[in-house]
Amino acid sequence: MKQPFLDGSVSSSRSDVDAVSGDGHAITVSRAAEILMVDDDPAVGRAMKIAFEIAGHRLDLATGPEEAYSRLAERRYDAILLDLNFGPNKTDGEEGLRCLRRIMADDPDACVLVITAHSGIRIAVTAMQLGASDFAIKPWRNANLIAKVGAAIERKAGSASAVVAAPMVAGRPVGLLGESQAMEHLRDLVRRVGSTVADVIITGRPGSGRSLTASAILAAARDSTGQPEIRIDLRDRSAWGRLDQPASALVLRHPDQLDPIAQEQLLERLPSTSRCIAIAGSIDPIGPALRRRIATIEIAVPTLDARGDDSVLLARHFARLASERFGKPVVRLSEAAEALVRTTHWPDEVRGLALAVERAVLLAEDQIIKASALAPSPVADPGESSGGDDGFDLGDAERTIIEAALRAHHHNVTQAAAALGLSRGALYRRIARYGL
Repeated sequence: MKQPFLDGSVSSSRSDVDAVSGDGHAITVSRAAEILMVDDDPAVGRAMKIAFEIAGHRLDLATGPEEAYSRLAERRYDAILLDLNFGPNKTDGEEGLRCLRRIMADDPDACVLVITAHSGIRIAVTAMQLGASDFAIKPWRNANLIAKVGAAIERKAGSASAVVAAPMVAGRPVGLLGESQAMEHLRDLVRRVGSTVADVIITGRPGSGRSLTASAILAAARDSTGQPEIRIDLRDRSAWGRLDQPASALVLRHPDQLDPIAQEQLLERLPSTSRCIAIAGSIDPIGPALRRRIATIEIAVPTLDARGDDSVLLARHFARLASERFGKPVVRLSEAAEALVRTTHWPDEVRGLALAVERAVLLAEDQIIKASALAPSPVADPGESSGGDDGFDLGDAERTIIEAALRAHHHNVTQAAAALGLSRGALYRRIARYGL
């Protein structure tokens, strides 16, 4: 079947999209490559997906940096095609360059090819200085672009830096998602400390991402000893025997829950040759001697409440993952659902939000997650009938969510009430209560 190229030419066979270098010689990648394309134009994405798949490769699509970070947190790609401008009338490339900086900071060995227009050569040069492997200029022939990608992958595979293991743990990349200042600070600390041999203690609330942060530190370390890291729950004394096994790093959970005698015993058992990465609720219960051994530096993981709109970004990420896991079409959160996510206190932090979103994906109708499906603990509203569907109350966040639902449904009370899981009468009473 014939497939249109972006430049209007047509391919009728696989040979028409084989990678060809500038001197006319074919360039082949020794295996099928996995590629991520970050571009907000769905037509371009669909055309390139067809072209790369005909050439024997896999191409995933992300419509912008947020979705790109989400995908990169789950999979490492052989190459990334990154447009430098997103949204209408954007030509300065700043959003794309910020995305490139983030990708290269998380994985210095990433193979990134940036996409720019003829007028953006200077921006492309800046991108190369930031670590991009190559650039492509619009418009292009698909065969030429596939050639560039193949050549860039081969160069990376043969470079000295590519010999060093990529930031992976248990075969998966480690991504700390979030655009808040608190998460930028956390990622910066991980990069600065991870590549050293310093002993680190990671503190914070359960479910906030302490274990993921520990994995990110281990990934940044890029250990070359060949020895594994060993994870031990110190509350289980039968697991202490693993302290005697050779390890590049010891991940020690809950040292703060040991009494002073157990802390002294642990200190005596810790091998001097292993790096310690400790995970605790607080550093305060740990005595000075053990603290000196396992906590050269403390990294505090921020609570979800302190991360602003990161909660919405994470909810979208979990919704995409759950859709793929359960074999459902990708769902989106309604405006009211996003308002609920943004204003709700999640007792189990990120872990609690992930569970709520996974459950909501299974209950979603018309590929939309409604606020009522995400509410942590629906209860009857005091003073109103508990019958029917009058079962939605979110306390201080309620006004914000109702406003969002009304905007999303153009102030159609019937539709907004259905989205919130309320009867029309219940919603009218709340509208009157809040003066909306």
